[in-house]
Amino acid sequence: MVEQQSDARRNRGKDPHDEELFGSAKEQKKLLQALDDMHYLLSKDYPLRATLELVGNRYRLRQRQILALQGMACSAKDIETRKNKEVTAADIRGKTIYLDGFNVVIILETLLSGGFVFRGLDGCYRDISSVHGSYKRVKQTDNVLITVGKALQLLGAGHVVWIFDAPVSNSGRLKTLCYAIAAEHGFAWDIYLDNAPDKYLIAENRLIVSSDAWVLNGCYAWFNLASFIINKFLDDSYAMNIVNQAGL
Repeated sequence: MVEQQSDARRNRGKDPHDEELFGSAKEQKKLLQALDDMHYLLSKDYPLRATLELVGNRYRLRQRQILALQGMACSAKDIETRKNKEVTAADIRGKTIYLDGFNVVIILETLLSGGFVFRGLDGCYRDISSVHGSYKRVKQTDNVLITVGKALQLLGAGHVVWIFDAPVSNSGRLKTLCYAIAAEHGFAWDIYLDNAPDKYLIAENRLIVSSDAWVLNGCYAWFNLASFIINKFLDDSYAMNIVNQAGL
C-alpha cells in the first residue's frame, strides 16, 4: 500500500463536479454508451473532433465527460496497432525503458489524490487533470515516484530513463526531485528534459511507457505500467476512483 505524505501542498484530486459527472451508475452507464458509439464511428473512419461533438451532443455530455470520453475512445485499428506493440511484464527484465514523465506521474498523482482516472478501450488509464504548460508538485508526487521505482525494480528493468517536457514550468525541479529519490532508494534512473519528448519516445526502437495515443501509435514497443501499478500496488480503496471500461 502507498502511504500519502501529509504536508502543506495541494493534491490533484477531483473537480467539484466530478462526483456528479462520474460517480453515479447512471452517469457511468451513459458514458459507456457514448463510448460504444465513439468506437463504432471511429472504426468507420469518422474524424475524432466531429465524432466527439456528435456523440457529446447526443448524450448531452458536459465538457469533463467529453474529455474522459476522448481519452477512453479509439478505433478498432488503433486497438489492434497498440496491442501488437504491447509487451508483457516478463519482457521488461533487463531492458532499458523510457518513461513519458509527466504522463506517468500525473495519472498516478490523480488516482492517489482521490481523482478519477479512466481505462480506455486500449487498456490504458488516462486522467483529465488540467495541467497545461506548468507543473506543480503535489502531496502525492514523492509517493508516485517511489512507487514507480519499486514497480520497475520488481519487474527487473535494467535501466530507467525519464523524459520530461523541457518547456513545461518546473520540469527542472521535478528532475532534481527524481534524482534525489533515485539516490535515496537505489533506483537506476536517468532524467532528461527534451523539447519534443513525444518524438524522442518513438525514436530508435525504444521500449516506452506512456498512455498518449499518438505516442502509442508511433512507438516501437510499450508497457502498460499504470495498469501494472494499479493492479499490483494499490489497495481496494482506490478502486472507487477508477471508471473501469472492460472493453467492447
